[in-house]
Amino acid sequence: MPDARATEAKGDRRLLIVDDDKSFLDRLARAMESRGFQVATAETVAAGLAQVAAAPPAYAVVDLRLNDGNGIEVIQALKEKRPDARAVVLTGYGNIATAVTAVKLGAVDYLSKPADADDVYAALTAPPGQKAEPPEKPMSADRVRWEHIQRVYELCGRNVSETARRLNMHRRTLQRILAKRAPR
Repeated sequence: MPDARATEAKGDRRLLIVDDDKSFLDRLARAMESRGFQVATAETVAAGLAQVAAAPPAYAVVDLRLNDGNGIEVIQALKEKRPDARAVVLTGYGNIATAVTAVKLGAVDYLSKPADADDVYAALTAPPGQKAEPPEKPMSADRVRWEHIQRVYELCGRNVSETARRLNMHRRTLQRILAKRAPR
């Protein structure tokens, strides 16, 4: 099976990014284009599958949970069409079971959101059989917590009471956290 370097040697730098968070999708697409990839994007499993069927890319970054299904379907389709493709799974809901499933289906790495473009690039271009180097300046635990709270808040339609219920947190505590700036 050809490795990532063989794929790059052929000059195929096509990358498919599938994520239903439009702002994240746009930011990551711009960042990857600046790193030399030819980027195609999709916001749904169906659109991702259509892109894979039309022209299977050499690389893919796929969110696990999408509005119309599971991103693992896109990884499966990509691996069937193009076994040498390198795929990275992103999710805000990381757990061991989904990580194992993603890797068994051919993902080369599994990153928790919010992952930055450097982390994604490192995972995509890591030598085969090796994980990317850990980030030099990882997010602090406070920042990871804040990002998670913000994501759940957005998914709950910016409803404080529903967000507090889902996070098992007092509503006023959540309001204080939301009123503060993001930690570094």
